[in-house]
Amino acid sequence: MKNADLLIMNANVLTLDEDNTRAGSVAVKDGRIIGVWPECEPEVNQVSAEEKLDLKGATLIPGFIDTHNHILGYARVKNFVQCGTPPNNNISDILEALRKKVKETPENNWVTGFGYDDTALKEGRHITRDELDSVSITHPILITHISGHLAVVNSKALELAGIDESVTDHDGGHFGRDANGRLNGVLFEKPAMEKMMKATPEMTVEDKLKQYEEAIQDYLAQGITTNTDAAVGMLGDPNAELTLHAEAAAKGINPMRTRLIMMHHLLRKDSVFGDYTAKQIDEKLQQMSEGKVRLDGAKMFQDGSIQGYTGALRKPYYTDKEKKGELFHEQNNLNEEMLDLHRRGFRIVTHGNGDRAIGSILDAYEYVLEKEPQKNHQHRIEHVQTATPEDIQKMEDLDVAGSFFINHVYYWGDRHKNIFLGPERARRISPLAEAVDHNLLFTLHSDCPVTPISPLFSVWAAVNRQTSSGEELGPEQKIDVITALKSMTIYGAQLNFDEDNSGSIEVDKRADFAVLEADPTTIDPKRIKDIAVKTTIIDGKVVYQKEDT
Repeated sequence: MKNADLLIMNANVLTLDEDNTRAGSVAVKDGRIIGVWPECEPEVNQVSAEEKLDLKGATLIPGFIDTHNHILGYARVKNFVQCGTPPNNNISDILEALRKKVKETPENNWVTGFGYDDTALKEGRHITRDELDSVSITHPILITHISGHLAVVNSKALELAGIDESVTDHDGGHFGRDANGRLNGVLFEKPAMEKMMKATPEMTVEDKLKQYEEAIQDYLAQGITTNTDAAVGMLGDPNAELTLHAEAAAKGINPMRTRLIMMHHLLRKDSVFGDYTAKQIDEKLQQMSEGKVRLDGAKMFQDGSIQGYTGALRKPYYTDKEKKGELFHEQNNLNEEMLDLHRRGFRIVTHGNGDRAIGSILDAYEYVLEKEPQKNHQHRIEHVQTATPEDIQKMEDLDVAGSFFINHVYYWGDRHKNIFLGPERARRISPLAEAVDHNLLFTLHSDCPVTPISPLFSVWAAVNRQTSSGEELGPEQKIDVITALKSMTIYGAQLNFDEDNSGSIEVDKRADFAVLEADPTTIDPKRIKDIAVKTTIIDGKVVYQKEDT
């Protein structure tokens, strides 16, 4: 007889193992699964348990694994002025929301907003410095674009950041200007945004930890048990971010298993972690966090955002034939920096939205692997939004994994079709069916706070490919529900090199689960995004419980 700490019974268990086995009960001991039975309740002589959890027919699945989001960024912007559409339909709506915040904010204190989308606003353009000046010239104002790749500021913010008309553009980023060549307040990409972000006031460690704790609760409520922060040090102090993650884990504030992708510039020879190998950083993180935080890889960007016209395309944008976007790194420089990271043991994680950027990334990976062959390297491309059939084939040839930002289909699919890419290219965004056909290892992600954190929404988007207008975009790229669920569970575990411990409900694996109110495999596929997470369990312990309504 097995002695268990917890017996989960009367469950509809989707194990998501290799055979997609279904079961009825699961036993847990010391945070690990010790038994899985087809019966809703095992025989009395099979197991005894200190505690029993009766799911009354609810669905038990492996805990969700989100391989790409920005939880610290979400924690910070959660309480910003919300500038998205909806609820704002035009620029006046956003300015009015900012004015309300200004009235309750002392002079010279920053007013920050998040989520505006120029292409969703009635005016179809960016907010300008002068418009923000009409809200206040004594409060510095900064609002970040929904993509995270752009921002708009007023004159006071430019002054505090020391940015004047003499400023020059940097590789991969530029400063917006009006018809007369004057700065209009729009900042494109990290090199232009970085100086501004450094001018914003630094929060106390206590306030950051409090914000982070609130964000963690939101993630747990979505059934997430393993989470990846996908760009540590992109705009903030990397040591502070690492310490925050480690402290939250060590104190039990964050029960999720956390993986960190560190920005590549921090790993250059002349930078703060330039002398470290991947193994050394990983060991340090584990030591600081009591084993709950691990290094995932090194993050690079080779282009920006399709929505911001900074994604690098092979052919021009659909309604603006003058723009194709720009690559962030010259090819030889990209090749050599990746080779250095590869030799030091880093898994390389590279942002690529436009197909020209994706092609460049694959050329660099090919160069690296020819110089230093390595099996099971699992270098990755993030977003993979406009990959061509040839790109997908090359990913298979090089054994490159993909983390697809599938939520693009719903949130921007209509505008990709009508504004950015045109009908032909738009129907191919996030080509998941081709990824399946080519046996790619892939996951789905939210890129939160760019879109709300919700693994089940990403599953819904992959299965239905429905845009916000209700159109079905590229139905030939749909995948089935089981494959979509696996992309948020066992495939994520494989991408994390952790499939022996997580990602499916099997004996000896960790007892990380999500309890769903309905079965995604039997419900109307259109309703998958509306399924509630009832309970989240990590190491056999309940860390989130939905309140009864």
